Amino acid sequence: MNAAAPTLLEVEDLAVQFRAGNARFDAVKGVSFRIERGETLALVGESGSGKSVTALSILQLLPYPAASHPSGSIRFKGDELMGAPEPVLRGIRGNRVGMIFQEPLTALNPLHSVEKQINEVLIVHRKLGRGAARQRTLELLELVGIRNAAKRLGAFPHELSGGQRQRVMIAMALANDPELLIADEPTTAVDVTIQAQILKLLKELQQRFGMGLLFITHDLGLVRHTCDRVAVMQSGRIVETGPVADVFKAPKHEYTQRLLGSEPRGTPAPVAAGAAEVMATDGFRVWYPIKAGIFRHTVDHVKAVDDVSIRVRAGETVGVVGESGSGKSSLGFGLLRLVESKGAILFAGRDIQPLRNAELRPIRREMQIVFQDPFGSLSPRMTVGEIVAEGLKIHGIGADDDARDAMVVDALREVGLDPETRHRYPHEFSGGQRQRISIARALVLKPKLIVLDEPTSALDRTVQVQVIELLRKLQRDHNLAYIFISHDLAVVRAMSHHVVVMRDGKVVEQGPTGEVLASPKEAYTRALLAAAFDFKADESGVVRA
Repeated sequence: MNAAAPTLLEVEDLAVQFRAGNARFDAVKGVSFRIERGETLALVGESGSGKSVTALSILQLLPYPAASHPSGSIRFKGDELMGAPEPVLRGIRGNRVGMIFQEPLTALNPLHSVEKQINEVLIVHRKLGRGAARQRTLELLELVGIRNAAKRLGAFPHELSGGQRQRVMIAMALANDPELLIADEPTTAVDVTIQAQILKLLKELQQRFGMGLLFITHDLGLVRHTCDRVAVMQSGRIVETGPVADVFKAPKHEYTQRLLGSEPRGTPAPVAAGAAEVMATDGFRVWYPIKAGIFRHTVDHVKAVDDVSIRVRAGETVGVVGESGSGKSSLGFGLLRLVESKGAILFAGRDIQPLRNAELRPIRREMQIVFQDPFGSLSPRMTVGEIVAEGLKIHGIGADDDARDAMVVDALREVGLDPETRHRYPHEFSGGQRQRISIARALVLKPKLIVLDEPTSALDRTVQVQVIELLRKLQRDHNLAYIFISHDLAVVRAMSHHVVVMRDGKVVEQGPTGEVLASPKEAYTRALLAAAFDFKADESGVVRA
């Protein structure tokens, strides 16, 4: 490396302050770090520690005037970005510095196709023609592991799975071969096999272009295997930094020690003998039509869920695992009648498939969902208190507003949030805190069944452990049934009694969690376990550590 070359990114004494009404609070306090060409720096810490705020500050993407920088300097290759004119920043954003945002559904334009959104990056910065941009877009989508990329060019964000949306975001960020890539939880919504592919891709690009990488994550396993140095954040400050091997081997700060010691453990309480069946279906399917031509005739279908049978009893958790696009979320949405489906859906012994919306509405209180993308499912115009109380009002629960507010306070406290924050808006919370708000919104109605669609994907390990313990406690106390959708097999192992493994819309294996994870029968299940736990299968097919 040329000793005279300027540091790729240098952040010094960065401070970020948010204003909420007349109140002000410090989100980032005196943060300093640097990244050299070809280097990967991990920024880790719990939700709300200031990781994402720091990342957004680099490209000056925080909302003004709600956010301000009382102090600090951000230099990219020696050029000051703090307070730089907008034309200068536009020339850097998405071009010399790429960014993968934490919540892809929010970051992607819901009105534009995948092709148009990636093309725009190439046309604006590289001045490519439409044909060349389309070809480059196909290359990028294939590079990040989207199968049948040509068929996905016309898809809109809502037609993709969470993992597929994340991969589209990664393709956009890599489109112009940036010198620095800021990756804010880039593998949060991605299954373990695709996660390995994406990390390998990022490493290859680093080696090819000397790209620097700021890797923001709560997955310490990824940090251990992919990063050069790590900076640990707590309450807006960096409390420890150094080479990954040194920090992981001998962490000096108490907070770092606690982070490294956090791992989902334990198993759920046994299901009571003779427990009632809460939901069941056989031959269930969710097919999305593919339309073409001027009159938009249906020419084919995406068979997101195809001939699936599933049962869940009171007090039981059924885990649903598989790669992105395997049909996990579509299964959950279909069972709750949120998307069109075929096949009987027995809820508490009653087939709810033929019910009209008016007939279904009273039952919806008893079956709730926690969505994968918390920010996309929370109204930006409502306070947290209003969001959590909305279901109570709709279903006529609580004598008055004061009674409902007390229920909201209890729900927020149960999920580990300060009830005093209920007057704030979703954008004032971190991604992990927003997920906890979503969980509180579902729990406050005390349902019989909750579909949990990647409920811990945006949470750091310490909070994951808290949420898992909370969900298990609520299940014991209220005999709740859960359908737990996740690509994190460590969490599924800690939460689920029964596990269903899906691939391309079909169930390839299912059974008691302990049996499936200890002795999987299908090669696909063994591959998932190998990617998740670094397990190896012996000749008998038994997966061991």
